[in-house]
Amino acid sequence: MLTTLAMLASLSGAAATIAQSSQNEVDVELVLAVDTSRSMDYEEVRIQREGYVEALRHKEFLDAVKGGLTGRIAVSYFEWAGYVVPGSVIDWQVIETEKDAMDFADKLEARPIATQRRTSISAAIVQGATMLAASPYKGNREVIDVSGDGPNNSGDPVTPARDAALKAGIIINGLAIMLRPSDVPEGLDKYYGDCVIGGPGSFVLPVHKIEDFAIAVRRKLVWEISGLEPPVQIRRIAMNQPTTDCLVGEKLWQNFFDR
Repeated sequence: MLTTLAMLASLSGAAATIAQSSQNEVDVELVLAVDTSRSMDYEEVRIQREGYVEALRHKEFLDAVKGGLTGRIAVSYFEWAGYVVPGSVIDWQVIETEKDAMDFADKLEARPIATQRRTSISAAIVQGATMLAASPYKGNREVIDVSGDGPNNSGDPVTPARDAALKAGIIINGLAIMLRPSDVPEGLDKYYGDCVIGGPGSFVLPVHKIEDFAIAVRRKLVWEISGLEPPVQIRRIAMNQPTTDCLVGEKLWQNFFDR
């Protein structure tokens, strides 16, 4: 029979475990995977960065965080092009208060702005999935938020990376940056819908004007955090039957060198 002291010690240990578990619980584990490939010029990359910073500081974003079951999320960030940009990773941080959101936005704002060659969405998905697997937090949902302005043309094909992430229970959403005519005949938003995103409630949000970027990022973050489904016109892209060639980027790149 346990002594009174032993019982108290056991109960104390259980309480500590529960408290620790509670501290690690969040509504969403969200990875922001941001394209910095050279198909965008410096000004576009700068405005994209400002869009994320502004969204993270906005009251609507914090209200969405506070409106969850736990009232807190865990967020991380990295940049990618043909590879994951070294030194671009901002590791996991819990956002629960306005100060938390401001601190994360400040870290992002302080990063130098640069662009890199090629486009590997597959590398971005693998990096996001790896970060989620290593996360010290436990979320009701795990989300990789991919922004990009072109199809996969470097590294592994995108669909196996996407399918592996979906099998692990990860949701992938997309922000299709469509400021210029796309190399994808069906449109970059359709490519993202067919080849990149997936999981319950997944969506693609297209951006056609640079001045709309900040609002689009904020809306996307609010939808992802709240778990609310975006308007039908946004989700319709993802719900259509796949018709896009998911290797279109690789083929275009190969044709460029075969000339």
